[in-house]
Amino acid sequence: MALPALGLLLAAGLLHTQASPSARSFQLDYEHNCFLKDGAPFRYISGSIHYARVPRPAWRDRLLKMYMSGLSAVQVYVPWNYHETLPGVYDFTGNRDVEAFLDLTAELGLLVILRPGPYICAEWEMGGLPAWLLWKPDIILRTSNPAYLAAVDSWLHVLLPKIKPRLYHQGGNIISVQVENEYGSYYACDHGYLRHLLGSLRALLGSEVLLFTTDSTGAQELRCGTLQGLYATVDFGPGSNVTEAFGAQRRVEPRGPLVNSEYYTGWLDYWGEAHASTSAAWVARGLEDMLQLGASINMYMFHGGTNFAYWSGADYKGQYKPVTTSYDYDAPLSEAGDPTEKLFAIRTVISKYADLLDVFDVLCPSGPIQSQFPLTFEALKQVHGFVVYHTQLPWDVPDPATLGAPPHSICDRGYVMLQKEYQGTLERDGQTTLHVTGRAGDSLDILVENMGRISFGANTSDFKGLLGNLSLNSRPLSNWLIYPLAIDTAVQQGWPHTALPKSSSGGRVGPAFYTGTFETPGIAWDTFVKFPGWSKGLLWINGFNLGRYWSCRGPQQTLFVPGSVLHADHPNNITVLELEGAPPSPLLLFLDRPLYNRTLGCSTTATE
Repeated sequence: MALPALGLLLAAGLLHTQASPSARSFQLDYEHNCFLKDGAPFRYISGSIHYARVPRPAWRDRLLKMYMSGLSAVQVYVPWNYHETLPGVYDFTGNRDVEAFLDLTAELGLLVILRPGPYICAEWEMGGLPAWLLWKPDIILRTSNPAYLAAVDSWLHVLLPKIKPRLYHQGGNIISVQVENEYGSYYACDHGYLRHLLGSLRALLGSEVLLFTTDSTGAQELRCGTLQGLYATVDFGPGSNVTEAFGAQRRVEPRGPLVNSEYYTGWLDYWGEAHASTSAAWVARGLEDMLQLGASINMYMFHGGTNFAYWSGADYKGQYKPVTTSYDYDAPLSEAGDPTEKLFAIRTVISKYADLLDVFDVLCPSGPIQSQFPLTFEALKQVHGFVVYHTQLPWDVPDPATLGAPPHSICDRGYVMLQKEYQGTLERDGQTTLHVTGRAGDSLDILVENMGRISFGANTSDFKGLLGNLSLNSRPLSNWLIYPLAIDTAVQQGWPHTALPKSSSGGRVGPAFYTGTFETPGIAWDTFVKFPGWSKGLLWINGFNLGRYWSCRGPQQTLFVPGSVLHADHPNNITVLELEGAPPSPLLLFLDRPLYNRTLGCSTTATE
């Protein structure tokens, strides 16, 4: 059975370097101007989605599309008035089930930046504040007014206990929580109010959660919207001078990560005015400018959705300007959830920085194991597959130094990454040294593959992994974090998801996943798949592991695909883990006969 050639989409770089102490943590690193996730440098690429603007049956679809666009996080508002419909009357059912939405983000491997208000703006009715607040005589909103604070505290005591167990350090996926929203743009400039909110959130969420503010880049806005104890971030859109905009953040936060909490991918619409639009090229260019600076970014919006019922808000800019029912926002995902040209432009930019994707959250859900020296697969109770060994260079290496392993200690192949760049492969009974350069603190990762235990002879006690310690110019490396990978479990559960239409993307050097879909011509017969230009890896179809391919070494050039694995009546999901390097235009060929006896030469070092 011959099927058409299948083009594959690069899904995610395998290795997102992540170091972790024994406890999960998400913190600020003022020394290195970055976030620390589980102790290692981290930056997020995030997008905004509002569960209240998306029908609950579509939540999974939209989140999957965001995940497959390369996002590692989503930013989520909680509209107070959507849940406390009358004083003391709460609704967390159906589309208002924020806990279910947050649990779904965790299931799909997305981190969350939560914005619980109490004021959220968002072009939402009254900025998320309940209209019944105005029933209270003499209330002054968004200030230290006692009547207002009493209502806020009552609400936070209901909402935040639902949030606390989902914080990252508690085992959840919420990495940070925003206090208020662009408060510097409000006339009151009431720092006592911000201090009250800070105290309330600390009391209800604990001292470990990272709390932050977001404001525009004006001096007055940053003066009134920031507070000691809250990390100050900024917002600005494409067309802004990125250096100047982050310079405004640096005036209030001289050290710490650069963060744009609202990078505007489009804009809202008002009744009676033209539909707002922002060019895809403009948005992509600004995104890349920020990523080149190492900034963490949230795109507002990534999917806008719809202001159902009466939930659309209004602005007042010299006159009353009500917002349209559609909240399409000219966002990368349209109001109906369809990918746009803008999404593909953004994904192309993100793909250049794909090593930032936190796929270990999916592939190693139990987290890493700390050890002074490497542990074997057996010590880790890992039977098959792969383990990642992570450490850091302990000193500067300006001139090429020898990264080496003792004889017979690489069992069986080790794919070496330095600062997420593939350096080459170490191999049992083969190459056991590489030359590297770098700086103290640079990340060093070795993805070790078990090629199969000895099944005949005297050496059937065949241990796998790093059986000895690696050294740099004969000096042993230590302080390892070890990640046993459960790749098959993740793929069987549908990861990485093929939620977006297929598009061809160039291959990359080093370990990476590629995904796609294909259809059979109405029947599901046995077939064979060929890997033109690929190097070495594994193939899954519909979650079934078809085994290893090693095209460049041979002699086998095809893998057998049983017809029983294939779907005749709906698309088949295909996932490739390529370990050394995919071709520039990754595709697979389905053939009606095998190719068994062709041997090719292949390099085990990184090439461009």
